[in-house]
Amino acid sequence: MNSPIFSRGSIAATLLSLMLLACASSGDSSNNASSESQEIQSQLLGDMPLPAGSKILSADSLIIGRGDNWVGRAVLTGVQNSTDIYAFFQAEYPKAGWTTVSAIKAKTSILVFTKGDRTSTVELNDGSFTGPKTLITITASPKNANVVAPKK
Repeated sequence: MNSPIFSRGSIAATLLSLMLLACASSGDSSNNASSESQEIQSQLLGDMPLPAGSKILSADSLIIGRGDNWVGRAVLTGVQNSTDIYAFFQAEYPKAGWTTVSAIKAKTSILVFTKGDRTSTVELNDGSFTGPKTLITITASPKNANVVAPKK
């Protein structure tokens, strides 16, 4: 008389199936969002390769222009440690036509590159324990900009 329509086992199996389906579909959307984010970053930063999984922090960045002629500061989060990201910039920027001018590996690592009439400085800092593994700051400017010293 008290026979349930669904047994506990079939309810558990159904719930498990729904959870797996939700995980699978959210994984697809995060992959789409990630590739869309990478496309936007490449449109903004042009010929500057970025480590996989890095994301621009728009609130901390000041990007004027776009593509291969942008100037300003782009602040990004990195999912790899600072040593791996340092190695990435050392390897990938020259492949994209950038010449290494200076490279310092330290607690705060700094790499300086030039390409044509442009200069790019990359600063790497370890992230926080709960945040991103690495904070990346890329500053781009014309190489021979007329800089006027402030009057004293």
